[in-house]
Amino acid sequence: MTLTTDQFQTIVNRCQNSPVGKQLPNALYIHKTALSALDPLLQEYEQKARQSNPQIENATLVKFNTEQPTISYLFYPDFDTDPHPALDASIQVNLHSLEVRYRDYSTSDNPPILHRKETFVLPDYPQYETFAHLTHIEDALGLLNNSRFIGTRREWQQRLDFHGVQLHGHNLHQNQEQIKTPPIRIERHKAAMVRKALSRPVRAALEAELFTPETTFFDYGCGYGGDMERIAAKGYASNGWDPYYLPNTPLLEADIVNLGYIINVIEDLAERREALVKAWELTKRVLVVAAQVLIHDNQAGQLAYGDGVITRRNTFQKYYEQEELKGYIDQVLEVDAIPVALGIYFIFRDTEVAETFRASRFQSRATTPRVCRKVRQFEDYEEMLQPVMDFITKRGRLPVKGELPQEAEILEEFHTYRQAYKLILEATDEEDWEAIADQRREDLKLYLALTRFGERPRARNFSKPVKQDFKALFGSYKKACLFADMMLMTVGDLEYIADLCDESPVGQRRNNSFWVHINALETLDPLIRLYEGCASRTIGRLDEVTVIKFHLNKPCISYLYYPNFDNEPHPAFHTGMRIDLRDLDVYYWEANPHNPPVLHEKEKLVTPDYPNYDQLVRLTKQERDWGLLDDMSSIRKRRGWLRCLEEHCAMIKYNRLCWRKDCDPYKLKLVQAEVRKRKARKIED
Repeated sequence: MTLTTDQFQTIVNRCQNSPVGKQLPNALYIHKTALSALDPLLQEYEQKARQSNPQIENATLVKFNTEQPTISYLFYPDFDTDPHPALDASIQVNLHSLEVRYRDYSTSDNPPILHRKETFVLPDYPQYETFAHLTHIEDALGLLNNSRFIGTRREWQQRLDFHGVQLHGHNLHQNQEQIKTPPIRIERHKAAMVRKALSRPVRAALEAELFTPETTFFDYGCGYGGDMERIAAKGYASNGWDPYYLPNTPLLEADIVNLGYIINVIEDLAERREALVKAWELTKRVLVVAAQVLIHDNQAGQLAYGDGVITRRNTFQKYYEQEELKGYIDQVLEVDAIPVALGIYFIFRDTEVAETFRASRFQSRATTPRVCRKVRQFEDYEEMLQPVMDFITKRGRLPVKGELPQEAEILEEFHTYRQAYKLILEATDEEDWEAIADQRREDLKLYLALTRFGERPRARNFSKPVKQDFKALFGSYKKACLFADMMLMTVGDLEYIADLCDESPVGQRRNNSFWVHINALETLDPLIRLYEGCASRTIGRLDEVTVIKFHLNKPCISYLYYPNFDNEPHPAFHTGMRIDLRDLDVYYWEANPHNPPVLHEKEKLVTPDYPNYDQLVRLTKQERDWGLLDDMSSIRKRRGWLRCLEEHCAMIKYNRLCWRKDCDPYKLKLVQAEVRKRKARKIED
């Protein structure tokens, strides 16, 4: 190949103006995966060199020399795993003569190494963020200054030693005793976030109905004050303080104090402890503590500092394990913190209120039995009896003295609640009320079984209504605990759990797992609920969890998030969190946004009262009749599912299958004929 001066200058200009690759004064370097993003002329130029040697196919980087018409192919076998990989070999091709030169660096004691790896690849490269963040940290520490002195392994190690830094994978660890340059200035205030809505911990407190009309709220470390302002807008007395944004506002006692994502951004251990203690001192009823929880690969490419890491914005982050976070709160405040979500805990001042709250979290929804018989006397007193019926629906037992505001009026007419209940039974079915009582017993057994994993509360730790629940439904608290322990003894039997899943009218059974929508959890057998409770009692659930996956071949629970579950017949998976019950290890993962897994037979995961349930049942029947669900392995992900729909000339509209209008007419006839045959065979069977 012969290049004129003008042609080579054009190549040089394209290299120097390339939006991809790493630019140096005399060369353009680019990773093999980014070659397709190059200017077409450069791609053609590179292809001519590539044809000269078959070994080039295994090269990691391509170097376009802008001083002479040569292209070099550089081999870095550890490019992905080594933060600064060493050059193993190079092949240089002369585009004039097609002469090839090979050089081996594998036996060198001091080979050339790479820095700033993210510059060689495209932004969608799997490790791009990891590479880029490592470069950010190294820049902040001055490690990449005077780059001509760090181009080989030996020079780079000298630079690391001088700065008191060690590399473990893509993580930097800084030895404070050896630092010869000033440490990174940690800017805590930059950790504050501008929110468009309430933060997760404050929203959790609202959803848990901790706020009453008289509740006062204080946000300790409020940042820009978004939570404080939004709580005030809801009509509650609300104040806040922040050492940077609101340093002059007074620290005020309040019923609910929020310490949201504060203890994870304080690098000083003593100050971190002080913040937790001060927030607790201001708390009258409930302290809400939230912190970042360590999930899969959070620390990739970050600078280890103290017991945390330095972020891209030069803020500090301490990523807790959920169990570690609870242990830290409990140890500092001498309390028993209650997990309500991933990284969020409630700490109650009153032990009685705390246990009542714990028990309430396992209370299933119940519907008041319908009036099924026309009874004149009941009709006359129905309005008066409604509070009694509501109370029994909620607690599974009759009220006792002092529990109903309408007590005087009711007892004046009926003398006792039992007499009032007799009239209620004349108009309703007793079996329905017994079913509510049974469900309440199971809820309490579930709660008590899970208290075995910590320190089971004494009877005196409960409020009077809960004490009455134990007495009325079990005879005594001691008997309730006995039943709960018997229940707990069987939760480790996965074969038995699998049998219960097989018998469940709600949920989708797969080979080694059982899937159910979060809202259907309380309808499951109590032992299945207990199995899930073993995970959520300490770790909490994934934010916005949609589906719970029970692993039946190992003691694990997965929480899955399908953002469009309610709106799409085949929603796409977004995020998941798996908890291993053997050691409470947490694994977090995200779906490939370009080809995520999708759900099929959605109606199996929900209860019959789910919106459009009947439409979903009909849709699945249609999909089976048309053969769309014959090969589930091929339609597990979105691309496969869309391909299947296209092959069957099908589309989904308003939860119904219909024929595509853009299909080839002949193909459509063939597919329709096959569907008719399937239906005929089904009728014959």
